[in-house]
Amino acid sequence: MTAEEVVRLFFEKVRSGRELGDAQKYMAPRVLAHQMTAEQEVTVERTPDDYADHVREMQEAFGTFELDIQELIAQGNKVYVRWKQRGTHVGETDGFAPTGLPVIEIASAVYRVEEERIAEYWIQIDRTGIRSQLESQARASVKSVD
Repeated sequence: MTAEEVVRLFFEKVRSGRELGDAQKYMAPRVLAHQMTAEQEVTVERTPDDYADHVREMQEAFGTFELDIQELIAQGNKVYVRWKQRGTHVGETDGFAPTGLPVIEIASAVYRVEEERIAEYWIQIDRTGIRSQLESQARASVKSVD
């Protein structure tokens, strides 16, 4: 299986939340996740089970979300993916009570694949955009209560 196929199947089955039990098939036992944020770059080590739990947490916050790959570029053992995730704010997240309104996440990552499994990735998420949506929804819900 090529690196592109591994990452595409990982998105279709695991990152989408559809088949979380398949995380073992597409991820190495220990994966370095480099979270590239403006405020602080952090590297965490994830196992396939940790990652499945992470997706479950997203589902608790944003329900059964839609995940659209907008761009996928492969070069050797590295694969770049940019995606749009659409969900509904159904659970508390970042201190914001659920509003039942749509939330969109735009993100991208570069995945390094070794031995047909994701071994490392560098991810960037538009956290400010998500926070802005949540703040706007919170203001709107306060106005509707008044």
